Amino acid sequence: MDDQTRIELEAAAFRRLRRHLMEDRPDVQNIDLMNLAGFCRNCLSRWYQEAAAERGIEMGKAEAREIFYGMPYDDWKARYQTEAGPEKQAAFEKAFAENVLKKG
Repeated sequence: MDDQTRIELEAAAFRRLRRHLMEDRPDVQNIDLMNLAGFCRNCLSRWYQEAAAERGIEMGKAEAREIFYGMPYDDWKARYQTEAGPEKQAAFEKAFAENVLKKG
């Protein structure tokens, strides 16, 4: 497979993941994604921002989130985000700490 085809396939898979998380499963909370998979929609938007920066494109966190979410982040939160209970918050703290240690 040539590099261009690989890039196109990777981009298509990313777009499908984004569509799945944003359109098919907006009910799945970011905290649940973090607790189970170690990443969430915010991570994906940050990775998008970092990829832009690697190419010399200035992009702030809010802009990257709006591009990824397809709307301002505050609008997304108002529409879809629910309150996380103490158990989910505790699990998040543990998962977040583990992810930071793995990256360190």
